[in-house]
Amino acid sequence: MAKRDFYEILGVAKGASEDEIKKSYRKLAMKYHPDRNPDNKEAEEKFKEVKEAYEMLTNPEKREAYDRYGHAGVDPNSGMGGGFGGGAGGFGDAFGDIFGDIFGGGRGGRGGGPQVYRGADLRYNLEITLEQAAHGFDTTIRVPSWDKCDTCHGSGAKPGTQPVTCTTCAGHGQVRMQQGFFSIQQTCPKCHGSGKIIPEPCAACGGAGRIKRNKTLEVKIPAGIDNGMRIRSSGNGEPGTNGGPPGDLYVEIHIKQHAVFQREGDDLHCEMPISFSKAALGGEIEVPTLTGKVSFTVPEGTQTGKTFRLKGKGIKNVRSGYTGDLFCHVAVETPVKLTDKQKELLREFDRLTSEGGSKHSPQSKGWMDKVKDFFE
Repeated sequence: MAKRDFYEILGVAKGASEDEIKKSYRKLAMKYHPDRNPDNKEAEEKFKEVKEAYEMLTNPEKREAYDRYGHAGVDPNSGMGGGFGGGAGGFGDAFGDIFGDIFGGGRGGRGGGPQVYRGADLRYNLEITLEQAAHGFDTTIRVPSWDKCDTCHGSGAKPGTQPVTCTTCAGHGQVRMQQGFFSIQQTCPKCHGSGKIIPEPCAACGGAGRIKRNKTLEVKIPAGIDNGMRIRSSGNGEPGTNGGPPGDLYVEIHIKQHAVFQREGDDLHCEMPISFSKAALGGEIEVPTLTGKVSFTVPEGTQTGKTFRLKGKGIKNVRSGYTGDLFCHVAVETPVKLTDKQKELLREFDRLTSEGGSKHSPQSKGWMDKVKDFFE
């Protein structure tokens, strides 16, 4: 498959300055970097494409050859002068300089040195009640933590011994591999980027220099928080490598199912069973809210499915402060386990309403008319 134009890959004009090329590269490299797109083959290929374009266009000789002859001018197998040696803008410099700034790792600066990595982020799942989510509260959680080993004081070496400089990378934590005109810098396979080798590891920590313990953190849950939202606790993730910054801890909220209410955003919904007589005659009823009971009047002739809105009885939005509403959905309850006397009274009631005609049952009359029209 034919290669894309290097300028097109970086999204810059052919006459773009080196600063413009570098700025575009930083943006695209951050977007497609494998650390930010794990197991994403498409992003990995785009990242490689962006790296190659940057390496070519920041080397004056390669850029001149590319501008004159296209890809053939920088192809070492084309016979047209490709295959320049390393120099300004080489891949090793591009990756080390730029990604050292962006990700806090890579080469540890232009002069080389052990790789520095930011610690991984951690997630803690916290289950809370709807009432706690609505009102907010303070709580404590226990999370895993790494502390400096008391035996070796963080060196990883057995007491009385010291780590030694890695002979493979000379303490830089990285080694270079030459592939054509690319000089690729990789983590040292022997010291794994630390630049040091521990001949006699500390027995207490196994040479890691740190021991896993649990720590207790205080977490403030804001009022109105919703299911799936996360609270960030900065610096409480895993520690970094070789002095890198620690990651963050994210507390993810999971709200338990409530016995009465269902939440939709900032609104609450509940089913409100009422008796047949209350629905027919109307009257005052009490309904629960998250702040206590409230009373309101059900009008005469209320039907199943009728919804009553109680303004401001929902949940306060965690960001805007706006309070949602409570929607009460009426369910007229059919009486069960009737006595003979109750049955007799209901039969008399049914006879009297039937004699009154459709005025007592307008919905039934309308439904029967629709059925009649359907069959006719």
